[in-house]
Amino acid sequence: MPTTEHPRRHRAGRTVATVERAADVLVLFADPGARTLGVTEIAGRLALSKAAVHRILASLRLRGLVHLDEQSRRYSLGLTAMRLGLAYLDRLDLRRLAAPGLAALSAALSETATLSIRTGYTRLYVDQVTPGREVMMSVTLGVPYPLHAGASSRAFLAFLAEEEIDDYFATQPLTRLTARTPVEEGVLRADLAAVRRRGYARSRAERQPGAASVAAPVLDHHGRPAGVISVCGPLERLRGQERRCARALLETTRELSARMGAP
Repeated sequence: MPTTEHPRRHRAGRTVATVERAADVLVLFADPGARTLGVTEIAGRLALSKAAVHRILASLRLRGLVHLDEQSRRYSLGLTAMRLGLAYLDRLDLRRLAAPGLAALSAALSETATLSIRTGYTRLYVDQVTPGREVMMSVTLGVPYPLHAGASSRAFLAFLAEEEIDDYFATQPLTRLTARTPVEEGVLRADLAAVRRRGYARSRAERQPGAASVAAPVLDHHGRPAGVISVCGPLERLRGQERRCARALLETTRELSARMGAP
């Protein structure tokens, strides 16, 4: 005897599929370099019809999740998306805990202080405090970087479990972000050992030309890096201030690690 799908179940299935497609569209905007996207581009990347993409974007616009530039006809994330992102960041206990330390570091050293968290085998900046001086460094929040490039990245990688470090080198491409990014496994492993001895990592023009930084982990109650704090600035200025910056940085991260229950 033939069976027919229950109408209510069919509608529920279509609703789930629509939600999934809308989520896929939003996720595209999280890709580095995808600050704006056009309908044709979205349709091509998600294998959807332009009509379907138009419907999804219209719904997202109504809720403020995307914004349409009327002149270019390209879309970007809207105010509601920003509010969601900020709400997520506000729920990061480490971000709230580290905020006074970042401000104190930046004020004491007259350089930029940053906080990074790890997502798998990448890390991203989630907060920064910049100094009140004309020439200074700033970072872009939310952009993922590999764990071998730059001081904040290697401050994470150096304090992971040995099997995680081995897995990183076995599975992740050692790409260059600048001409000075180290990409030889032997060189990187030697540097990771030095980072563990010093307690902090250092970088000179590895992630961004003309920039330098020192970075140290904030350890949790398992002794694992819950986050990384860095002090960064122009290469020529920070070169002679590295030890001073590192001392202040380690005071801050040790205090925060203790508050996180680090052994």
